[in-house]
Amino acid sequence: FSFMQLLPLTPNCTIVSSRILNAPVAHVYQAFENPEQLKKWWGPHGFTNTFTDFDLQVGGKWNLIMHGPDGANYNNESVFLIVDKPHRVAWYRLTNPLFHMLITFEELPDNKTKFTFHMIFETAKECDAIRNYVGDKNEENFDRLEVVLKTMNS
Repeated sequence: FSFMQLLPLTPNCTIVSSRILNAPVAHVYQAFENPEQLKKWWGPHGFTNTFTDFDLQVGGKWNLIMHGPDGANYNNESVFLIVDKPHRVAWYRLTNPLFHMLITFEELPDNKTKFTFHMIFETAKECDAIRNYVGDKNEENFDRLEVVLKTMNS
């Protein structure tokens, strides 16, 4: 049984962003599972993070405050639904905007990883409310992850 069975997996309710990373799956997963690494790259350019909870297990909480470059603070609260190391992690956001997030880590040849965000909304209206800007912001997330991966590999 999976939360994915409960949601409409239709393009109008889903935003998918992915990138091929020049790092093995184990390193990409480590950059996510280690809160000290994760807080360095989570969020768009210019954001910093304060984690109050990061309990990476099914039912565990992830609470953080994203500090925007404009000085605004954005509270984020989520609960982990799937932790399948090193293949996928999923959670449900308990703060707006509400959605399910599935991250997949796909091993590719030559020590590369296809890293994908699947943002799954209950309605097309909720999805459309952020669709126009979230793709670019996810790309900024991936840019920041690439920088962290380079520091981890050196």
